[in-house]
Amino acid sequence: MKTTYYKTPLGTAKIVGDENGIQSVSVVDEDLSTSKEIPECLQECVTQLDQYFSGERIDFNLKLNPQGTDFQKKVWDELLNIPYNKTRTYLEQSKALGDVKAIRAVASANGKNPIWIIIPCHRVIGSDGSLTGYAGGIWRKKWLLAHENPVKQQSLF
Repeated sequence: MKTTYYKTPLGTAKIVGDENGIQSVSVVDEDLSTSKEIPECLQECVTQLDQYFSGERIDFNLKLNPQGTDFQKKVWDELLNIPYNKTRTYLEQSKALGDVKAIRAVASANGKNPIWIIIPCHRVIGSDGSLTGYAGGIWRKKWLLAHENPVKQQSLF
């Protein structure tokens, strides 16, 4: 397993993976610089995250290998169906998975998503529109949603 660090506008991301795919992308509390040498198997992930943060990329094309239960993987796969610049409620996410009663389990699996941003759990919101439940901190969720849906200044003339 290889590891690299990538400095983002939201903190330092720790990227872990190998030739089988990206296993995790998480934010670390330490303020670290981007790694000087990035393992070949992680270079494309760093490139695509850089493009995302600069506004040049709206979806990712990476080999993913998240580790979790079959249910968690099913929930994470469904998160990949939420388009850029869109949100879905936990209830809608549960319905998309075929079990409206699984809302708490779906929310729990969302919270255990090991691949930050790329598997877009930040796009899931509360039924009342609130920005509930985000392991990286609500301020990061708010930033990501604003990044994906910037407010356009209306022309006065």
